[in-house]
Amino acid sequence: MTMQENEIENEYLTGREQIVRANGVELWAEDFGDPGHPTVLLVMGAQAQGVQWNDGIVRRLVGGGRRVIRYDHRDTGRSSTVDFTTHPYTVADMASDALAVLDAFGAARAHLVGASLGGLIAQRLAVTDAPRVLTLTSLSSQPLGTDTAAAVQRALEGGAPLPGELPPPRPELLAALTTAFPRPDADPEEYLAARIPLWRVLHAGVLPFDEGEYRAMERRVYERARDLTAGLSHTLAGAAGSGSTADLASVTAPTLVLHGTEDPMFPPEHAEATAAAIPGARLVMIDGMGHTLPSCLDDRLAAEILRHTSRAQP
Repeated sequence: MTMQENEIENEYLTGREQIVRANGVELWAEDFGDPGHPTVLLVMGAQAQGVQWNDGIVRRLVGGGRRVIRYDHRDTGRSSTVDFTTHPYTVADMASDALAVLDAFGAARAHLVGASLGGLIAQRLAVTDAPRVLTLTSLSSQPLGTDTAAAVQRALEGGAPLPGELPPPRPELLAALTTAFPRPDADPEEYLAARIPLWRVLHAGVLPFDEGEYRAMERRVYERARDLTAGLSHTLAGAAGSGSTADLASVTAPTLVLHGTEDPMFPPEHAEATAAAIPGARLVMIDGMGHTLPSCLDDRLAAEILRHTSRAQP
């Protein structure tokens, strides 16, 4: 779900890489900064690679005295691909992957920052593994236990939300999703032609849209992926259940809910519901932000995360 900041001589930021073997899969991961500093684990969204956490955000967090870890979920990037038909998995399994990454880097506790599906993974860990969570930041996400797949299916069929259900994605996003996934053997230009219209809708129409940034990010995704379609299994994992919204009442970690005012995937009511479900949670709305992390927001997002993670140190 993000942009890549332009790098000097087109070089990307690279950290200390590891292949983490756990839970029957291999997970690519890398860390940055002083290992003695408080750890921030960045957890990406569905179908998104760890490197889609902007290099600019990583740099700012490291400059603020944090050790930063980012990683590829199973079925994305350089991590293992899984045959979901024979080996189905859930959000709980993806949360176990996140803990395995922390273990591999020797991080007993961490500040969790999760975007979109990553927010649900981080929320689940704050419920099930509270001693390991210093703080929780749920970014562009929704409350644990929300059945997004069912809501999307109803919306695609023209049905109205169920009573008490959070708003579905906006119609223009639902339309864009129908053509956003190119054939598996697509060449780079065919792949980009299918993906850029989706990013334009996810970005929303308030902040300037820099197509060059999105194209550079998607090229990096294309070049790193073992299988560009494998991440679609994340939707099935999410539909398998992540817990209950009521579970969030047990969260004790200081919690920040960050959300864009223009998010077309999870309208602001999702952020409000998340903040209301977690005791003491603080809600911060980012004006103009959609369901992406454009580099023009690197300063603001990193500052919010640094401010929040200063509340609890190991």
